[in-house]
Parts: sequence; structure tokens; C-alpha cells
Amino acid sequence: MAASNYHIPVMLEPCIEGLAINPNGVYVDLTFGGGGHSKEILKNLEGGHLYGFDQDSDAEANIPNDGRFTFIQANFRDFKKYLRLYGVSQVDGILADLGISSHQIDEPTRGFSTRFDGDLDMRMSDAMNVSAKDILNTYEESQLHKVLGIYGEVKNAKSLAQAITSQRAAKPFSTTTEFKEFLKGYAPRGKDFKYYAQVFQALRIEVNDEMKALEEMLLQTVEVLKPEGRLVIMSYHSLEDRLVKNFINKGKFQGEVEKDFYGNLLRPLEPVSRKAITAGAEEIEKNNRARSAKLRIAKKK
Repeated sequence: MAASNYHIPVMLEPCIEGLAINPNGVYVDLTFGGGGHSKEILKNLEGGHLYGFDQDSDAEANIPNDGRFTFIQANFRDFKKYLRLYGVSQVDGILADLGISSHQIDEPTRGFSTRFDGDLDMRMSDAMNVSAKDILNTYEESQLHKVLGIYGEVKNAKSLAQAITSQRAAKPFSTTTEFKEFLKGYAPRGKDFKYYAQVFQALRIEVNDEMKALEEMLLQTVEVLKPEGRLVIMSYHSLEDRLVKNFINKGKFQGEVEKDFYGNLLRPLEPVSRKAITAGAEEIEKNNRARSAKLRIAKKK
């Protein structure tokens, strides 16, 4: 599948500008996907090198035939370890687009979308042991309540968790269509599609351990970036963006930023953009998935 059909890169120009590319530098694209961002980075490289990561084997179809590019099929939570295998300890810039790719959403068999009938899977990699179906059919009510409430910000998470455990006793959940049909009875009137999206998001985050993986990845960026190296991260929901924002602004995920004796902020990264960058109306019109994207840029001190 052509990369253009696989995934349209969001905020391509601001991402590339944010990296402030050194033509001879070493860069990392932690979410290779359709290769849109990677191919643009390569256009700006001369003697440099780019390492692209993706845990989804489908992304391999988009690898560019370019000696300056190395593809690594792995979860970005392990990127420091894999770079070391290639003899790389520090890099000039790191990019991560945390959005699920258009290809994954549009592939019915993956079970990510509410628009298609498919198996309730939602695994971004075959290496994942637990699917969405497993969560719905085996998690205790209290676990489901937590997943739906925290990761989906579902308002009636408690009653929905109770209903899921009752329903599965009679008939286990199997497909996206039957699960969506079940959800109809619990969605707020007129907001059913938003509700489905919240529930599916919660399951996807739990299946792929996304929040923990993001924390682990962010902590490694500080170790891997060279001084003045750039970190460019694009997120699509408030849970991710909060983590990224806190880490850039405070050097940690929770609590207040620490200061030295003179009142200087003790943080390893410096925000380049004071606020998150968002897509313009023209881009959103062409690519609806850009509407919720928030781009944050930082540099290593």
C-alpha cells in the first residue's frame, strides 16, 4: 500500500521545522508508520542518518530505498536499547507522532475502528498478548471501570463496566459491530459516535499499554538527545498531551517543577514553543485527523 494512502502525515512542515535538522546529524522517527515524516526528514539530510521505529509489521511496506535510513521493528519504549545495538548513543533529534495511523483505523481486521465490522483485536503488534476481546471478556468489573474511566474518560464508566460483565456471562464479546450495538444502550443521546470513540480509545490504550510506553520513551529521550538536540512530539488526546507537556515543562510527569537555590528551573528540556502548536483550518479540511493534534517542541539543555 502506498504511503500516501497508508497515512497522511499531520503538521508535516511544523514537525520538520521543529527538528531544526542538521544535514549531517542523526535523527530518530519513533513512529514510522506510512513514512511521511521520515521521507521529509531524509530530504533534509546529506551525510546524516535516520532510524525509523514501528512495532507494526505492516509499516515495513513503506520503507524507503535509501542507504541513510534504517528501519527497526520495535516498540518505541525500547528505542534506546535498539539504537545502542547500532552503535548510536546520542542523536540530534527525535520525532514521535502518537496518533494511530490511518491504515490501522481503515483496516477492518485490526478492530480499531467503529466504522467497520471486525474482530475486537486492537493490537498494534502481534507481540501483544492481550486483545480488546480478552479485556472485555476477562477483566474484573473494577478493572474495566478504571480502564474506561481513566483512558476513555467515559462518564458512566461504572455502570458500563457492570453491564459488560453481565452481558459477557450470557454471550462473550467477539466483534466490533456487536460491541457497538451493545454500547448503543449506554451512549448519551445524540453523542453516540463520540461515546463509541471514547470506549474504543480506552480499550486500545489498555491493549497496547500506551501510557506506560509513552512515559518510558520520554524518559529515554533525555538520555539519548545531544545538548541542543530537538524533541518533537505530536499527541491526539488530553492524556498523552498532559504527559508530554508535564515532562517538557517540569522534567517529570506529576508534581511541581523543582528549582535550584537561585530559583532557576531544574529541568532537562527547554520548551521551544510556549504553547502547543495546532493544525490550521486548511489542513484540518484536507485531513480531519489533524483536528485534535497538539504538537510540542523542546530542546535538550
